Amino acid sequence: MPPTLSASPLLAELQVSSLSLFYIVFFLQLFAVLLLLEYTNSQGLQVGFYKNKCRDLEPTVIKTVAHFIWRAPSLAPSLLRLHFHDCFVRGCDGSVLLNSTSTTQAEKDSIPNQTLRGFQVIDAVKAAVENVCPGIVSCADILALVARDAVLLINGPYWEVPTGRRDGRVSLASEALANLPPPFFDISALKASFNKKGLDEKDLVVLSGAHTIGIGHCLSFSSRLYNFSGKGDTDPSLDPNYAIRLKELCPPTDVTTFVQMDPGSSKIFDTHYYKIVTQRRGLFHSDASLLNDTVTKTYIETQLKSLHPSFFKDFGVSMVKMGNIEVLTGSAGEIRKNCALVNS
Repeated sequence: MPPTLSASPLLAELQVSSLSLFYIVFFLQLFAVLLLLEYTNSQGLQVGFYKNKCRDLEPTVIKTVAHFIWRAPSLAPSLLRLHFHDCFVRGCDGSVLLNSTSTTQAEKDSIPNQTLRGFQVIDAVKAAVENVCPGIVSCADILALVARDAVLLINGPYWEVPTGRRDGRVSLASEALANLPPPFFDISALKASFNKKGLDEKDLVVLSGAHTIGIGHCLSFSSRLYNFSGKGDTDPSLDPNYAIRLKELCPPTDVTTFVQMDPGSSKIFDTHYYKIVTQRRGLFHSDASLLNDTVTKTYIETQLKSLHPSFFKDFGVSMVKMGNIEVLTGSAGEIRKNCALVNS
């Protein structure tokens, strides 16, 4: 009588080995899934996060923002800038909104942030949201939604905003100075600054496209006009005729005057900014630097040549990516009652 399968020592050994291999593969797959879940939960953001907690959130936000933008469209780029300046320091945690205290100078009072505007809009939106959903929505999420709606209200792109951020309790002026890329950065420094935040070269050139709206203060680019290399010279990457015009608008000691970042199109969200960059009329040295990298230069040229530029779609994608920087979720941080103050 032939032996049964179980009676074969070799086959039994193979069965055990196969079983062991099965469990090894199974647990490896389970571990991979758990890692993925841990990563997803660590991000914690999702579109519609508040749908069962604050159904009227987004209508309330855009209605309040529209009240301001329709009266003062120049607030749109300021509100967009607030979100950017928040995310690059301690992540998107609303820390840029906190006031300084008797012992600590907050981000909003640091040198790069002293020209920020629009805090009153955030306060108004927070008050309106608290009226319909008290104690539920973070100031960090409000910043992200307000930035999107401000752009949309001046005929810019729309993108879904994942929410679920919580507010930080710390705001330090020194960290703003260390983390915000200044307008005089060259391309290498810009790439390093963005890469540090998980953003790549495409994100850099796409988010720089936000300079299609808004203004720049003379102080932020005067070195390009009067003392670029420390010898009283003008930045050679700046169009000479444009430099002459900027000098007429911005005397050497001017600290209050501002000019359009995208002359002739600074109130319209479009691809015109990329055109002026190729004409060497980008206002900041950081704008001009985009032509010194293959990826960023190619993107600019592609947008200008295309009959159907992808900039609007790309901008939404990069804004969502930026909005994920070092977010606080779950039980981290808090939901501030007042965006300028930590909870007592």
